[in-house]
This record gives sequence, C-alpha cells and structure tokens, in this order.
Amino acid sequence: MAGERPSISGTTPDGAARTIAPALAGIVDFFETIRPETVAQIPRLYSDDAFFKDPFNEVHGSARIQAIFEHMFAQVDEPRFVVQEAVANDQQAFLIWDFHFTRRSGASTPMRIHGASHLRLDALGRIVSHRDYWDVAEELYEKLPLLGSLMRWLKRQAQG
Repeated sequence: MAGERPSISGTTPDGAARTIAPALAGIVDFFETIRPETVAQIPRLYSDDAFFKDPFNEVHGSARIQAIFEHMFAQVDEPRFVVQEAVANDQQAFLIWDFHFTRRSGASTPMRIHGASHLRLDALGRIVSHRDYWDVAEELYEKLPLLGSLMRWLKRQAQG
C-alpha cells in the first residue's frame, strides 16, 4: 500500500456523505511519514491537554504524548505506520492501521502490529483524545520467542 492513500470517508451527523476535513488528511499524513525529526510537530497536532491511551501508556498533555513517540524511536528500528482506512463522523475519526518495525534486541525480523485509533478532534482540527486499540497478546507477545510459545499454548488451552 506504500504510496497509496487510505480510504477516507465520512458522514455528517444527518448521515449525508461528505469529504473529510483537511485536518484528518493531515493527521494521517503525519503518522504515515513520522520521523524522529517530525515528532516535535506533535504539539501542533494535539491540543495542549490532549488525552492519549494505548495498551502501555495513559497520559494527558501534548508534551507527554510527544515523549511516547520519542520513546518509540528509541526502542525500535524503522517504525512506520500505514493507515489502511480512515472513517470520520462529525469531529471523530477511526483509523485502521498497521505499525511496522524491527526490534532492537538483536533480532532484525520485521514485525507488524495491526490496530486502530479512535480520535476526537476540537473545532480547530487538533486531536483532543487519541485511544489506540490493539491486542497485545496476539500482536506482540505471541511473536516473541519464549513468551510466544507460552502465550500460544495458553490461547489453545482457553479455546479448548
């Protein structure tokens, strides 16, 4: 999908189709092209008191959100988001994405996490709430050498 734009669709509160505000297109573009040097732009993308939550973090404030993305670049190599789809309604958006990276712990096997983000935007198009949803066990733990075997075994036992 590299080079292709994700499907971006939306509706007005009465259900009529509309073009998504440029703010959402800018958000998608930011995440798909994020680099260590562009992380400093996060305070322009998020409101000062924005809320962010993912399976590992829960913070308030654009400075703390920026720190999470700076930490991402310190922890993994070649991190890259690919937005598969973006859907919006009024001042909310839902992004479906893949996060590609390689671990720094010696294994250079490319990894992928499939997830989604629910965003709420203010009247200026800045993010006021960003909640990421992805299955830590399936998308991360099951892919780790030792822990993965245990997680897959536990999953089979639970399905049993």
